[in-house]
Amino acid sequence: MGAIVFNLTTAALMVLMFKCGLTLVGEDTLRRRPIPWAAVGVTAVAVGGVVLQHSWSGAMDALDSDPRRSGWWRVVTSVFMQNGGFFGALWNIVTLAAMAALAQWFWRGPLMLVLFAAGILLPEHIDALFGGTSRSTDPRNFAGSSGATYFLAATLASALLLTTTDTRQRLLALCVPAAGLAMWLAQDNGHGLVSVYGFALGAAALPLARRIARPAPAGEAEA
Repeated sequence: MGAIVFNLTTAALMVLMFKCGLTLVGEDTLRRRPIPWAAVGVTAVAVGGVVLQHSWSGAMDALDSDPRRSGWWRVVTSVFMQNGGFFGALWNIVTLAAMAALAQWFWRGPLMLVLFAAGILLPEHIDALFGGTSRSTDPRNFAGSSGATYFLAATLASALLLTTTDTRQRLLALCVPAAGLAMWLAQDNGHGLVSVYGFALGAAALPLARRIARPAPAGEAEA
């Protein structure tokens, strides 16, 4: 029962962030937007990782983030390995594709890639900053794209909070860090914690993004 509740709350948080992203870019504008090629590229790499797993028996040993093995590349390559079986891999790839597309349409391609990379590289360093230096010994945590996807998705929630004047939309956005923190405290659910990190980075990135390259608002196609 605990595993079912864990999975349901994890999925609910993603649905919440997807709703934030959809509200941010404008659901009625999606048909007019260009193909988000950077998001397509990230998704293609994730699909390629799954193909590699099933065609090379040593892929996980060589590319996962098992702390007992050395390899500087593991923190990156492990994100493109999947460890939740067929349905887990499908969920991870579909949510990555959807959130990367929404993020590209708002942040634009280069910044979306930077934020996704931050979702790969930053969480363990932030954990260490707050004293969480222990590495998981559960093999289920040695691979998977969900952490980076939840981090990226949460940046859209903070962007919605800071760009809308609609009270209901602001409350929707604020539900993301609130739910993420509750999931972390109640379930030790890392998806919730990285969502809080992503929300904070999105809030920090928005002023800089506005100065460097204005994010695309609802109704405006990416140049």
